[in-house]
Amino acid sequence: MAQRAVWLISHEPGTPLCGVVKFSRRYPTVEKRAKVFNGASYVPVPEDGPFLKALLFELRLLDDEKDFLESRDSCSHINKTSIYGLRVGSEELWPVVAFLKNGMIYACVPLVEQTLSPRPPLISISGISQGFELLFGVQDFLSSGQKTDSELNTKLSQLSDLLLQTCPFGTLLDANLHNSLDSINFASVTHLQKQPAWRTGTYKGKPQVSISITEKVNSMQYDKQEIADTWQVVGVVTCKCDLEGSMPNVTISLSLPTNGSPLQDILVHPCVTSLDSAILTSSSIDAMDDSAFSGPYKFPLTPPLESFNLCYYTSQVPVPPILGFYQVKEEEVQLKITVNLKLHESVKNSFEFCEAHIPFYNRGPITHVEYKASFGQLEVFREKNLLVWIIGQKFPKSMEISLSGTVTFGAKNHEKQSFDQICIGGTAYLKLHFRILDYTLTGCYVDQHSVQVFASGKPKISTHRKLISSDYYIWNSKAPAPVTYGSLLL
Repeated sequence: MAQRAVWLISHEPGTPLCGVVKFSRRYPTVEKRAKVFNGASYVPVPEDGPFLKALLFELRLLDDEKDFLESRDSCSHINKTSIYGLRVGSEELWPVVAFLKNGMIYACVPLVEQTLSPRPPLISISGISQGFELLFGVQDFLSSGQKTDSELNTKLSQLSDLLLQTCPFGTLLDANLHNSLDSINFASVTHLQKQPAWRTGTYKGKPQVSISITEKVNSMQYDKQEIADTWQVVGVVTCKCDLEGSMPNVTISLSLPTNGSPLQDILVHPCVTSLDSAILTSSSIDAMDDSAFSGPYKFPLTPPLESFNLCYYTSQVPVPPILGFYQVKEEEVQLKITVNLKLHESVKNSFEFCEAHIPFYNRGPITHVEYKASFGQLEVFREKNLLVWIIGQKFPKSMEISLSGTVTFGAKNHEKQSFDQICIGGTAYLKLHFRILDYTLTGCYVDQHSVQVFASGKPKISTHRKLISSDYYIWNSKAPAPVTYGSLLL
């Protein structure tokens, strides 16, 4: 696991290049390894100028690149991973990890220890997860306490020395740059026992371990035979281990119920010391594989001092938690809407909140609504372009609820009119927002008694879990009369 190069780029719209490279670091020894591993598919890391232009183009951040381009913007190139292939000259540099946060682009090129043709699955490239960990660490360092440009410049000037300690020769040792900064400022401080680079300090206090599982469910539902509904769960396990000693050892086990959905595409934190190969080889890419590992998933580790994400995973659950039907019929300045929602019987019927948002961005303001709801209440958002169906904390015993009504719109205001190229005609949608505490859709949980801690003192162990909706859409099942973009802009 290593990085070939790292960049920090300030996104500056309106300037000639739309961006400035604030920091870059290349690792020549890693680049030589890349040339050996990649063979004929090797593409060298370009200079800062060509890399900057190629990255901004791929991220659609260039001022003169607003038009649709098939090679970059088609549906077959939808990016969900923040991993890109950059066209540099006649070649493509891949993989490039990059994301934009608060006007700063964080980017790196991980080492791939195999040929790039054909492209290996992302889960097999360990340098990618390490690259994200490095960039998140740099982001945390730059954003903490930063208020002025001078403070940002001071931190940028410290990066070179910090990366010498945290990422020597391109290999990440410690994602917490603050710990390394402390060690630079207090180099005389020594420890009696050698400890890992990601744990440069020690904890004093009451021992405790906190483990939280958060699952986000995505779903696209169409209610059409020609289009298949899709859904997926993405989970993250977050830990905080306050334990005394320089090298405490902890083993955390994730378990599934008998009918639980296997975890797939698992990425782990670098502090995990060993792992069963069956955990890493379970991939959602291989749809024909019916021998998915069902746990328990054991993670022995030496935890860092700060809160950290132990692992990420995905899962293909049998059904989405809420099945929906949404239909829109247009009648002059009115719309007739029909919504049916059904909570699956296997899902915990206890929400922290549950709402259905129905946007109408490409019309005039909502002036009148007549509706009938079998459950909950309907409100008009203050901007007059969104209906919010507040379902509440429970579905009724039947697990089914419905909403029907007529929405009337006023004249369009061209200056204030919101326009969304997605929310038009047959692509109108309803989006669900909900959260369920003490529940995961996969059934994944951590048994407190299964957590093994090898450190002084008996720690207090607490576990939490929750399910959150993410991109949960129900699309209009019946397209209204044909509408063109031009007519909506009149």
